[in-house]
Amino acid sequence: MTAVPAQFQTIYLASDHAGFAHKEQIRSWLLSEGFAIVDVGAYVLNPLDDFPGFMQAAAKGVAHNPDSNCAIIFGGSGQGEAMAANRIKGVRATVYYGGNESIVTLSREHNNANVLSIGARFVAVDDAKKVIWNWLHTATNSDEKYQRRNRALDV
Repeated sequence: MTAVPAQFQTIYLASDHAGFAHKEQIRSWLLSEGFAIVDVGAYVLNPLDDFPGFMQAAAKGVAHNPDSNCAIIFGGSGQGEAMAANRIKGVRATVYYGGNESIVTLSREHNNANVLSIGARFVAVDDAKKVIWNWLHTATNSDEKYQRRNRALDV
């Protein structure tokens, strides 16, 4: 694995208790690959924590500079986590909980997704690394039709 993609200067990470172990392992791996990481929690494993605050903190970091920042967030399914992130204007969160990996690269190519939500109960850490790497290294398609559609999402 090589080169940090120029389009992402900072990667925000967030998790709840269900995604905590994944986040910790992915954080260490991304740091070893030279990425700039901002971990917005959870910082300890707490089975009673609630995910929305962590996810919204990551999403706000992305929204501050959506062309240079992205986030990878972790929860049990990834669904609620993406819903929380998508409440923040300028954020386009996509979910991966296993299966066909091309859905992740398509989310970058067609939808300029800037948050990747991973369902930790369904995706092993090694599989998550592969998907994350591909997502981080996929450029957005610059065709006008995709740009027009993505602008419409940000109203």
